[in-house]
Amino acid sequence: MNARVLDTNVLVLNRFYMAIRVVNVRRAMTLLYRDCAEVIDCDDGQYVSYDFDSWCEISQLAALDKRPDEEFLQAVDFEIKVPRIARLTRFDRMPTQTVRFNRRNLFARDEYRCQYCGKTEPMAKLSLDHVVPRSHGGATTWENIVCSCVRCNSRKGGRTPQQARMKLLSHPAKPRFNPLMTLSCDDPRYESWKTFLQL
Repeated sequence: MNARVLDTNVLVLNRFYMAIRVVNVRRAMTLLYRDCAEVIDCDDGQYVSYDFDSWCEISQLAALDKRPDEEFLQAVDFEIKVPRIARLTRFDRMPTQTVRFNRRNLFARDEYRCQYCGKTEPMAKLSLDHVVPRSHGGATTWENIVCSCVRCNSRKGGRTPQQARMKLLSHPAKPRFNPLMTLSCDDPRYESWKTFLQL
């Protein structure tokens, strides 16, 4: 359970409460423990900030009467409530408009859906496909890579979609916003993010 929860998402804000990235719970807890960040939590419609010690105290109280939408990490002798928003206390960088090109963001952009057959799969069962294969001069860019299931990727092989008689469901493009932020907003666990995201 803890390993799965540690890989869920936390929205990171800069000192001015502007969203700058999404990290996993493991990284967020490290920032919190090292006093580089504080937890932002909604309590009766109000956003309240907590340092590590006060978050541990609040967590122990919340653990006595857990709600179904709350997740907890098991420490040695107590439970810590999983934070969903962390605000950096020593960092005031403005969010950049560039979205990092990586596997995680590519899968999120395509909503974990094969862009050939439309099947949605967990990340472990998906691969990335060059629309124009590298052997044909295709680049490794937002505009030339799509999410693909293993079956469709094997079927397409080193051919273009036209050569393989396969059709793309959508034209790949560089996203304007971090796809993890926008995709996560559909999950009830990340409902509190909407206040800080301009979608």
